[in-house]
Amino acid sequence: MLKLHEKSGEDTVALMADIGGNARAAARPLAVASTKAKNAALVAMADAILRNEQAILEANAIDISNGEEAGLSGSFMDRLKLTPSRIKAMAEGIREIAALEDPVGNVIAAWDRPNGLHIERVRTPLGVIGVIYESRPNVTADAGALCLKAGNPVILRGGSDSLNSSAAIHACMVEGLKAAGLPQDAIQLVPTTDRAAVGEMLKGLGGNLDVIIPRGGKSLVGRVQTEARVPVFAHLEGICHLYIDRSAKLDMAVQIAVNAKMRRTGVCGAAETLLVDRAVASTHLVPILEALRAAGCEIHADGEAMKAFSDASPATDADWVTEYLDAIIAVKLVDGVAGAIEHIETFSSHHTEAIIAEDAQAVEKFFNEIDSAILLHNASTQFADGGEFGMGAEIGIATGKMHARGPVGVEQLTSFKYRVRGSGQVRP
Repeated sequence: MLKLHEKSGEDTVALMADIGGNARAAARPLAVASTKAKNAALVAMADAILRNEQAILEANAIDISNGEEAGLSGSFMDRLKLTPSRIKAMAEGIREIAALEDPVGNVIAAWDRPNGLHIERVRTPLGVIGVIYESRPNVTADAGALCLKAGNPVILRGGSDSLNSSAAIHACMVEGLKAAGLPQDAIQLVPTTDRAAVGEMLKGLGGNLDVIIPRGGKSLVGRVQTEARVPVFAHLEGICHLYIDRSAKLDMAVQIAVNAKMRRTGVCGAAETLLVDRAVASTHLVPILEALRAAGCEIHADGEAMKAFSDASPATDADWVTEYLDAIIAVKLVDGVAGAIEHIETFSSHHTEAIIAEDAQAVEKFFNEIDSAILLHNASTQFADGGEFGMGAEIGIATGKMHARGPVGVEQLTSFKYRVRGSGQVRP
């Protein structure tokens, strides 16, 4: 098990410098590690997680108890809690990553020049990756496994609320590395709750950190984007919208709306705003809201929607820009797909949006005119997940536009280089 570092100040600075140096030392052997060795490590990690289920649950129980004493919100506690089924899913996710094609060394493109030069663009590891995340202990497994598959050492800085759980999972990851003969420092977990550790990562650990990926709330991501001296893959809040078009099938709209909001309210793909075409307010609005209410959802509705459904609270301007991560949804009537697009482009965090419609033209307009990382048609926003995309898992949903966008999986954790083959050419 990870030994916790209790000191702070200069001791944390020295600790983080060592972690950064160890990660850099692991970078080259990991970059050239065989697919067989990486997959063997991943399978051994999955086995270790299942074998140590009880130890992980006991560690998680400590975090849960501490969280209850600290008065953490229900949605936060849901993200923190591990169960046998979630642990099994964690192990299965690692096995799925092992089964993915190894991106390292893949030729992305190749072409020949008139002078006879043959040029290839080839995937390479990004380098040392830092992942800063809150509450979700499963990120320890997902991020560690994804970075390993892509040939990158990773430094994991989990939230203080989940440190015991993360440490138990990390021990399984290290066990897998040992079994495959790979550097143990390829996956490191920061063993301190001292906030100065995050500051050191944002400074780049003396040039040893190549990329930072924040996964958490708005304040965490904002701090990372403001202070980081290395490139950032931003995972912003998920203010996700579900639009019910006039052509939507009512039964489908009801089913998807309840799932999109209530399946798991604490995930970033949970729908936070429901937009309903004014043309079907008389037929679709009340059945959808009644189903949401029956599922335990609190409704914040605009004035027009409240006239049809009185069991709601008045929506305020803040509701349109709030990621609740809870059983609350904001509801508004709009003038067709154009009105939905206008609202979404004004208030969205550009994470995930969905349209329920049978009108192909409405769907194409929605897809073409909304600039979000993930767009869905007749499907729940809760499919905004790397595993559901067939990517094995994800570190997060990137909402920026540079390098990675949408689910950040193994391919997004690589860069590329050019290989140019000649036969004696010189440039005139």
